[in-house]
Amino acid sequence: MKPNLPYSLMMALALATGSASAADLRIYPSFSEVRETVKATGTTLGVNLPQETWNSVIPGSLDLDGVAFSSAVQKQEANWLTSLEGKPVFLRTGDKIETVTLIRARDLLIKDAQGRYRNVPYSDLSFTNLPPLNPQSPTQTLTYTVPSGATGTLSYLTRAVTWSPRFTLKASSAGAQLSALADIRNGTELPYNVQNTELYAGDVEVQDGQPMPAAPIMQMRAEAASADFAAPKVNTVGELRGLTRYDLSAPFTLPASSMVTLPFLTPKLTSFERYAGLNTYFNTETSKGTMSRFYRFKADERLPSGSLTVREDGRIVGQTTIPETGKGADIEFSLGNDPDVRYTRSVETQNQQKDSKGNVTRTTYRVTYAFESSKDRVIRAEVTERAGGRRIIIDTAPAVQNQGVANLRVDVPANGKASKSFVLVIDNS
Repeated sequence: MKPNLPYSLMMALALATGSASAADLRIYPSFSEVRETVKATGTTLGVNLPQETWNSVIPGSLDLDGVAFSSAVQKQEANWLTSLEGKPVFLRTGDKIETVTLIRARDLLIKDAQGRYRNVPYSDLSFTNLPPLNPQSPTQTLTYTVPSGATGTLSYLTRAVTWSPRFTLKASSAGAQLSALADIRNGTELPYNVQNTELYAGDVEVQDGQPMPAAPIMQMRAEAASADFAAPKVNTVGELRGLTRYDLSAPFTLPASSMVTLPFLTPKLTSFERYAGLNTYFNTETSKGTMSRFYRFKADERLPSGSLTVREDGRIVGQTTIPETGKGADIEFSLGNDPDVRYTRSVETQNQQKDSKGNVTRTTYRVTYAFESSKDRVIRAEVTERAGGRRIIIDTAPAVQNQGVANLRVDVPANGKASKSFVLVIDNS
């Protein structure tokens, strides 16, 4: 596959009349680094970016690696239409086409054959030469002064190209499987034909404001691309200072205003559980409610943060977002209430101690959860309850400072009941 340049860099290299290799992309969750090999034929090397593209470039990120340039000048240039001011263009009025003079490109002011001036829509104009993309938009130029014939790598960071993984957890009575897709987004009107692609997962901060609004996205799966497109595979390379790096096995095309989706990870699950869960904080009031539908699993490899869709027997039962998780670490989440599993929580004060002023310094409680299930199968119920205080003692566990955590687990029979208690001591003496 013959590599092509993004339109912005074809414009750039027209100024330098040099050669360039295909673009390389290093894509992060919120930005990308675009890298191009450039060669100057004289002592200047120019970069010409359309204003829309420039708006998504992170300020101060344009760089020329491998070349000891002596200066760089950046300025805004007029749009393509400005170069036609005072020259003839063609205007369509109904079924007629007449030759007019473009007087002012900024507001499309023309002068007709009768010497009259008026503003016209751009869509009614036509030209002898092929206009560039966004002919009404200004451009930003950056001109480097370099040694004659110098070769280097032009790079910049852009908010307009990003990627994210999305996972699918398929569960049934036979077990569960986890798979993932990688969505690579191009929010610009520039296509990228990429030779080398690296994807990075993890938190990477860059000094910049809010991302620029992306152009409308047209989704394109890998298999829907052109016939000569060889769909690449995403390979895990390893860890880089806390980030996870993935490489694409082959060049690929990232069309303008598009999203390319590629098969990503198929990790093996080393454990998988469903249960009815409740996360709460200690209080002395009696309460009732329903449990929530919880899932817990571990994977045999590191997983990046991404959206997760859960299917049970092929049907969607919920979606959530999972955090970045190390190999073998628990991933736990809830998908909403389970009205078939209910609980009643009661608290009994068993003992209190007071100081000489009558202030309570130590209290012992017994907290009891009674569960009732209307399911036709056994269901595990789990409760996590947090309590605060200077010293916390839960059952026979050693005392802890500031916050203690009680974990209850009990199997509730089909259409049956079960209960579980714990003793809590809060010592503020």
